[in-house]
Amino acid sequence: MTDLSLLAAAPALGPALVSGSDHLDPLKLFLDADIVVQVVMAGLLFASVWVWTIIISFSLRIAGVKRRSAQFEDEFWKVDDFDAFMKERGRRDIPSARVAASAMSEWRNSTRGKSLDRDGTRQRLASAMESQVAQEADSLADRLNFLATVGSVAPFVGLFGTVWGIMNSFFQIGMQQNSSLAVVAPGISEALFATAIGLFAAIPAVIAYNRFSHSVNAFESRLQRFADRFHSSLSRELERG
Repeated sequence: MTDLSLLAAAPALGPALVSGSDHLDPLKLFLDADIVVQVVMAGLLFASVWVWTIIISFSLRIAGVKRRSAQFEDEFWKVDDFDAFMKERGRRDIPSARVAASAMSEWRNSTRGKSLDRDGTRQRLASAMESQVAQEADSLADRLNFLATVGSVAPFVGLFGTVWGIMNSFFQIGMQQNSSLAVVAPGISEALFATAIGLFAAIPAVIAYNRFSHSVNAFESRLQRFADRFHSSLSRELERG
């Protein structure tokens, strides 16, 4: 190709190069959208930020709770006098420690009198620890409801923004009396962006909720096994008494 042919082809190549560099600009899509669609997008973005905040904070929290509970239980089963251990080291912000503390509190109250009702004491000990185990699980799962809500609602909120944006696009067609793609495409792109943000918020929320719910259930089962083992130890103490 000669120099003259290259110069002749340059104007034709220019638009192609420019169009080839075009890409979707999320910020421009947001700024050009209808005010209602903007409100929907802003709400979904806020929900997404809050979802990731919960994901990070809960991951750190559940890891720390499991680690501290494991350390406490290792120390707990090595002692001979549970009552002395709980008085000395039982005042900790650890789920296992609170389960053991609830049992020891009920143990002291039930064995304080002159007459000892062994069967009644066993039942009260089991009830006290089961109640504390359920309370610990509820405390851990308290913020997971938001993940479930976002996971189920966010796609529909995004769809509402999309429907509104498409309605606005058709309104612009009627106003301009021009149904060309150049008139319709920008509004539809902005509208579909609302659905994309809804999915962006919902997908990690659903995955995190399922994963964290499994972690909470597994930890609750672990606490229940600890409570059952401690209940067996206290039952043997009652038989000796």
